[in-house]
Amino acid sequence: MSNRDAILGRIRRSLGVSGSDATRLAAVRHRLAETPVNVVPARGQLPSAERVELFVRKAGEIFASVSRLGSRDDIPTAVANDLRERNLPQAVRRGDDPRLATLPWDREAQLAVTIGPSDGRDLVGISHADAGVAETGTVVLTSGPDNPTTLNFLPDHHIVVVDASTVAGDYETVWADLRRRFGAGAMPRTVNLVTGPSRSADIEETLLLGAHGPRSLHILVVG
Repeated sequence: MSNRDAILGRIRRSLGVSGSDATRLAAVRHRLAETPVNVVPARGQLPSAERVELFVRKAGEIFASVSRLGSRDDIPTAVANDLRERNLPQAVRRGDDPRLATLPWDREAQLAVTIGPSDGRDLVGISHADAGVAETGTVVLTSGPDNPTTLNFLPDHHIVVVDASTVAGDYETVWADLRRRFGAGAMPRTVNLVTGPSRSADIEETLLLGAHGPRSLHILVVG
């Protein structure tokens, strides 16, 4: 018996159930198949332009910085400018995402771009979000070689690109879109919902940025 089986066995015994309970199995299968929608706040139910404006405002309220870009080709210069403003070295790490790979990085000759997961020694990581959530200013990031999860949490500073067209009003819309795109049983291993930079006020109610991840989050909204 594996450790996993032992742990699940103890949980079942404490609940007085078995793994072959047909009623419970049917309930779980129904919940996964139907994905019922909870109450959706009206705050994010806006026309496209107003939805993006709400996303930008909410992101700013939770200590993220946001830049609006007219074109994807503007991303390398925006990244270089952000690093200069923060007095950081001109170096950034990205994943294999083709949306980032095809950018004109050579326009910023002094900017060193490395590729792959972070080992914790990178000051700055850049990722491409799958979506944004207007009602909370959240960016949605899926794991995989295109955008390694380590880039979300290990560098001190995180830059995230969000296509304006992917900013949804609410979480339910984002989850429905992810299910459609990836298909049943093929979701990414991890879906990270990042709302602002890492922060904690656990000690004496004093807000500390970078407690468990990046101390800054800079969002580039394209389009």
